[in-house]
Amino acid sequence: MHKPTLCDSLPTPSRTAAAILNLARREDVTAEALAQLIQTDPALTGRILRFANAPAHGTRRPIVSVIDAMSLLGLQAIRQFALSLSLIDAHREGRCEAFDYPVYWQKSLACAVALQSITTRVPTVAPKEAFTLGLLADVGRLALATAWPLEYSECLRKADGEALIALERERFATDHDELTRMLLTDWGFPQVFIDALEQNHRDDFRDDDRTGRFARQLALARRIAEYQLAEEPRRMTLSPVMQTEARRCGLDDEDLAQLLRGPQAEWLDWTRVIGLAEDDQTGDAELSGRRPQVEERLHILLADDDPIMLIRLSRQLEAEGHHIASRRDGEAALAYAIEHEPEMVITDWHMKPMNGLELCKALRESALGSNVYIIMLTANESEDALVEAFGAGIDDYVVKPPSVRVLKARIRAGQRILTLHKKLARERKEIERYSSELAAANRRLELMANTDQLTGLPNRRYAMDRLEQGWAQARMFGRPLSIIMLDLDWFKSINDSLGHDAGDQALVHAARVMRESVRTSDVVCRMGGEEFLIITPDTDGPAAIQTAERVRSAIEQRQPQGLELPRPLTASIGVADSTSAASLKDLLLKADSALYQVKQNGRNGVRYTST
Repeated sequence: MHKPTLCDSLPTPSRTAAAILNLARREDVTAEALAQLIQTDPALTGRILRFANAPAHGTRRPIVSVIDAMSLLGLQAIRQFALSLSLIDAHREGRCEAFDYPVYWQKSLACAVALQSITTRVPTVAPKEAFTLGLLADVGRLALATAWPLEYSECLRKADGEALIALERERFATDHDELTRMLLTDWGFPQVFIDALEQNHRDDFRDDDRTGRFARQLALARRIAEYQLAEEPRRMTLSPVMQTEARRCGLDDEDLAQLLRGPQAEWLDWTRVIGLAEDDQTGDAELSGRRPQVEERLHILLADDDPIMLIRLSRQLEAEGHHIASRRDGEAALAYAIEHEPEMVITDWHMKPMNGLELCKALRESALGSNVYIIMLTANESEDALVEAFGAGIDDYVVKPPSVRVLKARIRAGQRILTLHKKLARERKEIERYSSELAAANRRLELMANTDQLTGLPNRRYAMDRLEQGWAQARMFGRPLSIIMLDLDWFKSINDSLGHDAGDQALVHAARVMRESVRTSDVVCRMGGEEFLIITPDTDGPAAIQTAERVRSAIEQRQPQGLELPRPLTASIGVADSTSAASLKDLLLKADSALYQVKQNGRNGVRYTST
């Protein structure tokens, strides 16, 4: 079975978060510059201020500016928090059918809140930074669901726990724990976080240092998160486990009880602030015992300055299983739409200060663009009015006072179009994924075509292409180019006396010695058998001789371990440079001639041909 390879579709931060990460890495960054960047994203600004004013940070006065929040939280916490929020916003849902995205984020958030509370009581790391680690402690699961949705969905249906880890390694040559550490390292998280995660993943805690104690706290936070999302029978099983973990962290039963009460309320608050509560079952659908299918429900924004109309339409549409948000003016509706990106907007025409027509134009000019379906409620059916409305970008209209039956029919029509758009978007992503995998496969094939499989060195084909490029550049820019042609001495005797496996070991050893004895700009290639070629750009004859002698001496002195060779491994080397060669062919002939003379004179030597 084909094993998928790591591709470029792992979770990545949004543009704003990526810009914050890059800016925060600069040594000369100022708080003002970073604050100005953060304030370009109103949603991120509000969430950072909410985070700064959390009770865990013990602020005596409200934090009302990003500068003050940065001063309180620190640059590290700000960049990590921005990264976390961008990942939540970008991956609320996905194509991995067996991966429960809402539950994943709710559990991650519960872990974050619990870990922050634990580190507040028993200090190991800054609570504000512990919050972010708790939020991303299982991001490797999201990475697998994002990179390989179909394959990982199969894995999730087949296994869980340690069995899932083993299956992940078999299918992807990695697992979600390893991917978590890799991603957090790449995103610049402190090493204490990475080390604590590793201890936690291995269930091997070292309680004699800060990292080990923090790893214990993370284990307890995971248990608390699992407890908060579990049903009652499962909670009874988890309670004694949590008590044991709490004592290992220096917390008694009363501390644990407070941890379960306080973080629960904060967690529910955060689900609303971040927007994770939007995926709950809604109103009448839940009361009737019918949970709507994902494909049946829409995220709809109602905008109307008539509160009675809003209540009436909200109840009717919620009964259909849709998630409904409502706003009483165009400006509030626009702000909500930009932050939460509803799939459909139903707006009245006549509102103040921004009317429905202006709202429609603003939505079409925003990042939502063509991704939102807009229905206008209007009492004016004149031809000119409708032409103006469609010109502003509406997709459909319903006459006021609206017939709920007609409105539902128009919504279903719009839903078919939205479903088609989603299908096309999925197909486009699938094509992009296939293209990415094809490009990666082509790169691997190209690498294989230019690589010697035994030694890992570039092969003869690559060597000749590289020599042609080097020769052309040497002639164009007047720079010297030297080559070192090398044969391992008496190599046939190794194969004859010890076998070809021993010969292969000797070749691999010699290749490693050569790589370690030359500059990084030099290229060591295997031409075939025991023959090697070293290309040394920007190097004249005398310097190339020194390199060749260094390689020869290293091969002679560093004999392969574990092989009783019939005679020591040595090399005969011929050197030539471009200053005395009329052509590339002439350069190769000169090096070959010098090598032949070394063999004639007893081997294990270096000779340079300049004429």
